[in-house]
Amino acid sequence: MASEPVSDTKPASPSDLDQHIMRVLRNRVGKDERAARQHDWYRAAIYALRDEIIDAWFESTRRTYDTEGKRVYYLSMEFLIGRLLRDALSNMGMTREMEKALAAHGLDLAELEELEPDAALGNGGLGRLAACFMESLATLDIPAYGYGIRYVNGMFRQRIEDGWQIELPETWLAHGNPWEFERVESTYLIGFGGEVVAQGDGVVWNPAEKVEATAVDTPVVGYKGKRVNTLRLWTANPIDPLKLDAFNAGDHFGALAEKVRAESLVRVLYPADSSPAGQELRLRQEFFFTAASIQDIVRRHVQYAGDIRTLPDKAAIQLNDTHPSVAVAELMRLMVDVHGLEFNEAWEVCKKTISYTNHTLLPEALETWPLPLFERLLPRHMQIIYAINSRVLREARKAGLTDGQIAAISLIDESGERRVRMANLAFVGAHSINGVAALHTELMKETVFADLHALYPTRINNKTNGVTPRRWLQQCNPGLTKVITDAIGPGFLDDAAKLSDLNALADDAALGERIGEVKRANKVALAEHIRKTMGIRLDPDALFDVQIKRIHEYKRQLLNLIETVALYDQIRSHPERDWVPRVKIFGGKAAPSYHNAKLIIKLANDIARRVNSDPSVGGLLKVVYVPNYNVSYAERIIPAADLSEQISTAGMEASGTGNMKFALNGALTIGTLDGANVEIKEHVGDENIVIFGLTAQEVAAKRAEGYNPRAIIEGSLELSQALSAIASGVFSPDDPARYEGLVNGLYEHDWFMCAADFDSYAAAQREVDARWEHVAGWRASAIRNIANVGWFSSDRTIGEYAKEIWKVL
Repeated sequence: MASEPVSDTKPASPSDLDQHIMRVLRNRVGKDERAARQHDWYRAAIYALRDEIIDAWFESTRRTYDTEGKRVYYLSMEFLIGRLLRDALSNMGMTREMEKALAAHGLDLAELEELEPDAALGNGGLGRLAACFMESLATLDIPAYGYGIRYVNGMFRQRIEDGWQIELPETWLAHGNPWEFERVESTYLIGFGGEVVAQGDGVVWNPAEKVEATAVDTPVVGYKGKRVNTLRLWTANPIDPLKLDAFNAGDHFGALAEKVRAESLVRVLYPADSSPAGQELRLRQEFFFTAASIQDIVRRHVQYAGDIRTLPDKAAIQLNDTHPSVAVAELMRLMVDVHGLEFNEAWEVCKKTISYTNHTLLPEALETWPLPLFERLLPRHMQIIYAINSRVLREARKAGLTDGQIAAISLIDESGERRVRMANLAFVGAHSINGVAALHTELMKETVFADLHALYPTRINNKTNGVTPRRWLQQCNPGLTKVITDAIGPGFLDDAAKLSDLNALADDAALGERIGEVKRANKVALAEHIRKTMGIRLDPDALFDVQIKRIHEYKRQLLNLIETVALYDQIRSHPERDWVPRVKIFGGKAAPSYHNAKLIIKLANDIARRVNSDPSVGGLLKVVYVPNYNVSYAERIIPAADLSEQISTAGMEASGTGNMKFALNGALTIGTLDGANVEIKEHVGDENIVIFGLTAQEVAAKRAEGYNPRAIIEGSLELSQALSAIASGVFSPDDPARYEGLVNGLYEHDWFMCAADFDSYAAAQREVDARWEHVAGWRASAIRNIANVGWFSSDRTIGEYAKEIWKVL
């Protein structure tokens, strides 16, 4: 068990905690000790722990009010918080007390922790980053609220059937959520549609449809329990849940239409937007949670500070990516229509209050909405956006920008179907726009925001992402944490930068051996889990090569799979060579409407089926696609990984945070110079990372000069043979043409440069083999990775936001 923090407040003794759990079991769970099952004990343990947290929560809130402190408000469509029991126990310094209290009743805390479902509140890096940030905000004693949606089903549960992804509803709330508190007093009306009418000197928006947004709060515990902040998620309720006249007339389904319509807002994360109805639901979702959050922020400020004009002094609103961009228009509406500010004054208050984080350069993620849809759903907000746009374009004209630049800056895209540009709205309505890695930030200035940067050259800044070392080292890898603590002391638990003390011991054989033993134990545990759940046996002495992330063509799982096929061919063709045994582990979900991503999942499983059943490879290669990859699965896989695949097309990954987690747990990175890989390379040193492929500038140049992937493929024997095998049905005998289109896409355009980078990637993998066989050198590189990625702590990232953007430290 890892060294654990000492709470600022003395935790209950085991006997006191035991008695508390027993009272909770009887009085709140309603079970006698002799009748209680594991799930009853699990709930009793959480409720008992929650009681300790609540005291700290109340004290944190009172302290903020007493000191009239400024709050940070973090708006995000996703909060991928994972399981909370272990995290909260660790941060409250109560893990051992809970273990002893439960052991007195013959219970194992680790087994109870497995009963907690992963909260289905996010998809990938964006949501997990938000969760890390919330924990770091509390750890740094910064008053903060996270705002999002309480998804009933959230991101789907992934099942793999015959190699295909099947989406099922994630029923994480089926048995309730013992962590949350409904706040019925924090309920707001959210409108859609209707019309805007003149009233006196102003206007009034009369929505045609209204729903209620009600807050549901979850406490977020900082390290050592010094602060507990609030994750406030919104749930939706109809104004009229049942139309009784329709019900009595026999229209039983129609009578519930408003209830269904309201609940659809909080049912699923990222509903498919390939249809007009899907697009409308996404826009409704984004406005629903954003409007509720902005109303809540304004209400709190006016209630305690009185004057809306002082909002920037007491509130910092951070938009986590483009989804909550409508916050700019909603805040303006409240200030102008409700609080009576003149438009220009309101605009200055808005810009001083809001800041915006951009997470992607992909055009499809820089959201735009058809103007007729936006105007029909949010007519007043459309008027406000036009008014903002007129001011911005006049500024651009006055600054001497060209017509082309002005057209690119406009909040309305007039180039085809007229669309509202939400990223541009967020940019002009914020005082700070940050990227999430040094390369990403520079590319923002040069590409998607080049013209806005020309108009507002001081707004863009960089805040490289980070991960919380509490969950992603101390909690998920206690064995490694203990070894590090024994080697350099516990100071790194308070300040991850102190991991650098390990550099002096990187070549210490004894330390390398201890870390190697921990890694192997983690691999044994993962292999056993995969054997039990999937029936696949893995060799823990093989190199565990891992790519776990959202399935997307730019992340290039396909490149990894093509190289896997090439390696398979080479092992069979050259059995005389000393091949390094390798386990390829994939995991991730594809968007339900993303055909190629789902086809890549099928390809991975088809390759796994063929390779894993082929005796000619003699256990030298295994391929595993783990189903329903989530935070809890990541906590198993990352400590067991030897090699971290971070192989996105250069210039397309904003940052990545999985790369940081793997390095923190002693895995070497194979990757392109993309996102935060650039900075990881700078910190760990060139000799402790494996870099391959085109740079972002080279990718752009190759596209500009006319890229010919066919010539590259035909000039690479390994690549052409691998693609031929895939396209001809070697891995899909039941449907030989299954992958023809996927492979033809590489020959014809290969936008994501798989062919261009293949030979470099394959050579890098053979370099990895050579390094792996030099055990002492590999271990020294692993230690240097651990030692030098403390900078990538979310505490450092949040500290930079707090000082440079929010002005709260």
